[in-house]
Amino acid sequence: MDSTIKTYFENLQSDDKNLQYEAFSNIIDATKVEVDWAYEVWDQLVDDLTHPNNHQRARAAQFLCSLAKSDPEKRMLHDFAAVWEVTKDKKFVTARHSLQSIWKIGLAGTEQKEMVIKHLVNRFDNCTSEKNYTLIRFDIIKNLSNLYDELKEEEIKNTALNIIEKEEDKKYRKKYSTVF
Repeated sequence: MDSTIKTYFENLQSDDKNLQYEAFSNIIDATKVEVDWAYEVWDQLVDDLTHPNNHQRARAAQFLCSLAKSDPEKRMLHDFAAVWEVTKDKKFVTARHSLQSIWKIGLAGTEQKEMVIKHLVNRFDNCTSEKNYTLIRFDIIKNLSNLYDELKEEEIKNTALNIIEKEEDKKYRKKYSTVF
């Protein structure tokens, strides 16, 4: 890991919120492509998924989602459950930021893609008892849309369209349909 990336990770702990946000944004930008330093931070990020600070939990989940493409050892197959748990965080903003990034794991390979899609479909089917479930469902459809946009696999689009049809409320079915 070069000194710039190391500094970004250090700046996440700063008291200056602007410096934290800049560091966060720069790390997200850096992880848009495959990186060779993923395992230098991986274990700490997994630990941070249960950190008392919700910002730290959200960042850890988002970074791990972005780093999944840089995971030739397929650690994510083991660590996915911990990342997924943050999508159900007691702080809704933390849960939502984590959920909105989960699709990136599907870019890491077939096993990861199938695991992500399975979890998204299951969550769509079973989230109606959760607070803000219509937003959760919207984010699930958006995840599938993002994955489809990257991979151009019709099966992903068909999966999304099929779960949209399960929505009983016409207003929300229409809203979800706008994503595709």
